[in-house]
Amino acid sequence: MKDLLEQYFSREHFDLQFKFKSGNIVDAILRTDKGLIAIDAKFPLENFKRLAKAEIEEERAAARHDFVMDVRKHIQDISRKYIVPDEQTVDFAIMYIPAESIYYEIIHDDSDLHSYAHEKRVFPVSPNSFYYFLRVILLGMEGKRIEEASKKILEMLNAIQGDAKRFGDHLGVLNTHITNAKGALDRVNTEYGKLSGKIDQTKMLK
Repeated sequence: MKDLLEQYFSREHFDLQFKFKSGNIVDAILRTDKGLIAIDAKFPLENFKRLAKAEIEEERAAARHDFVMDVRKHIQDISRKYIVPDEQTVDFAIMYIPAESIYYEIIHDDSDLHSYAHEKRVFPVSPNSFYYFLRVILLGMEGKRIEEASKKILEMLNAIQGDAKRFGDHLGVLNTHITNAKGALDRVNTEYGKLSGKIDQTKMLK
């Protein structure tokens, strides 16, 4: 779990061993624009091991019953401890299952553990499905960044357009001044030409 988090997210986007005000510590949290997503990686394995090793049907039934009770309690604990809207969590939490075989047992169990988990807003993930879950979160974050970048680009374009308009206005004024100045310069040159002519004529009188 830790390796996958580090692979996809910078440390500003997740924390390990996050402590709530209640004193409860969850294994990890993901920081999103919607709130904190709690991820619990602790899992009761003892009764699953009993179930895996059981050869007699009665032993399997007893081990399965205990396993189901373990998982239901764990789901309930996650829901109670780590879904804390007052501390900016989202309205669900993630239960990380350490092995695909355990995950399979949960989602295909006759007691419908999967439905119970959804009812409690706790989503079980296996190592493989956790990978896809993180990809979805990452794409969401990238979409958010793209959206924010687009807003900044639009703001810059609007600012550039404003600057360009002001520059155009100033340029228009400058062009007017230049045009007026050129007209004045032409008139001065004409008058200077006339004056020069008169001066030349005066010289010829000597």
